[in-house]
Amino acid sequence: MWWRTTPAGLPRVQDRVSTLYADKAAVDRDGNAVVVSRVTGTVHIPATLIAALLLGPGCTITSAAVTLLADSGTSVLWTGQQVVRLYAAGTATTRTSRLLLRQAWLVSSPVRRVGVARRMYAMRFPGEDVTRMTMQQLRGREGARVRASYRLHAQRTGVPWTARRYVPGSAFAAGDDINRALSAANACLYGVMHAAICAVGASPGLGFVHTGHALAFVHDIADLYKAEVSLPAAFDSVGGGRATESAVRRAVRDRVTDLRLLDRAISDIYHLLEDSTRLPVEDPESVDSNFPMLWADGADAGTPGGISGGTSYGLDHDL
Repeated sequence: MWWRTTPAGLPRVQDRVSTLYADKAAVDRDGNAVVVSRVTGTVHIPATLIAALLLGPGCTITSAAVTLLADSGTSVLWTGQQVVRLYAAGTATTRTSRLLLRQAWLVSSPVRRVGVARRMYAMRFPGEDVTRMTMQQLRGREGARVRASYRLHAQRTGVPWTARRYVPGSAFAAGDDINRALSAANACLYGVMHAAICAVGASPGLGFVHTGHALAFVHDIADLYKAEVSLPAAFDSVGGGRATESAVRRAVRDRVTDLRLLDRAISDIYHLLEDSTRLPVEDPESVDSNFPMLWADGADAGTPGGISGGTSYGLDHDL
């Protein structure tokens, strides 16, 4: 794939409006602007102003608009209403794989992996020192926190509570109303977190606490917010006599909007994956060309990170 605009000519993701959501709209292009048209009016938005365009139900988009968004480094994601589901994702907002490579580097070492897991738990336990806790201790501490949250919300809303029941593969058929509501709320939260992870170019499958699943990192990030999003949304819905999945989805949607959760999630993902240690192999020049760099090992003297792509090296290694 090639782009007409170099990364140096684009604003940083940190300087953009993180997301723009639209539904029941027609999306087209007018020059370097994305045009979003609804029955209530038409809005022109500079393509490079947004990090991710979230298209909800009832949207149509032209190929010209998609071309502009891809050239602007803007993600396009097809979602459910108010981003409570993620159905598909297009180009990430970044043209470099630096964040993805860093995520893989962190997850491939037990020491570094535990370090990221500790940062995750530190965000959930403000004021507590978790720097010396093992993964088993961290999981135990988290389990106690979640059980306490269940009891607190049950007392607050008057919803009868015994235990969390969940059957993999049959999330909504098992348990009572509150357990089904919790499954629905968590599924919505996973969709929102999946959108945030895809928007910044990280991998949904490379988890630090969860593992062995295509959405392991999605579950990691979602766990940061369950106590303030999916748990109260589920208990409030059931306590108010609205135990349907659609009612729970709307409750999660409202909390995600009120808490500006997509903004927070994107910031937290960078916080977890970025620190003072630079990525071992990183060459910003690799994204400034139509051709990516080729990986090079120690045999290529003077090229510790990589060598130029788009070049035939057959003359150097004739068979």
